Amino acid sequence: MHVPDGFLDAPTSIATGAVAVVGVGIALRKARNELDDRTAPMAGLVAAFIFAGQMMNFPVGAGTSGHLLGGALAAVLVGPWTGALCVSVVLLVQALFMADGGLTALGTNITLMAFVGVFVGYAVFRLVLAVLPQRLPSVPIAAAIGALISVPAAATVFTLLFAIGGTADIATAKVLTAMLGWHTVIGLGEAVITGLVVSAVVASRPDLVYGARGIVSARPLITGAVAR
Repeated sequence: MHVPDGFLDAPTSIATGAVAVVGVGIALRKARNELDDRTAPMAGLVAAFIFAGQMMNFPVGAGTSGHLLGGALAAVLVGPWTGALCVSVVLLVQALFMADGGLTALGTNITLMAFVGVFVGYAVFRLVLAVLPQRLPSVPIAAAIGALISVPAAATVFTLLFAIGGTADIATAKVLTAMLGWHTVIGLGEAVITGLVVSAVVASRPDLVYGARGIVSARPLITGAVAR
């Protein structure tokens, strides 16, 4: 979903850049409440995983591309604010060193992937988790559904931005059809990957999964009897 330079006009790019700057500033403060000495290293691993996942790009048309976002995965594992920072760092590195997404469009890409993708995915995750049994196996299921919805949600917001300030001579309806069509398929793949990764971490170290904190803390403490 990397938006290239010049695909949106200057006012729209400036507006999304302002949103990104404010959002990252808030995230820097809020992330302190999500991380501790045990979970902080997880943020680096999440960023590295997202970086690798986003290297697989699929052409959508008119200069745009689709790929895994990783927003819901990051939010569930390390928290939404920390997850937004992880995705933002990945997008910055890609724009500066790999020419993946334009520098003038960096604010747009951060807004779409680091904030829309992360927070829509996490909101859906929380809603689904609230109606599922409060057990650890529910966490990867809710995470997968959050990932599924987050990808087309980000694609839809991009289409709205294109309708406001798009510079390409393409009908908005065609852009929406292409973006939603591809990103629904990508969302299915992201749901599978997110569910599998979260399931693996939950099975081994549920205490490190931000989205499982309430469930883990509510588990009863089981102690073995001392034989005499």
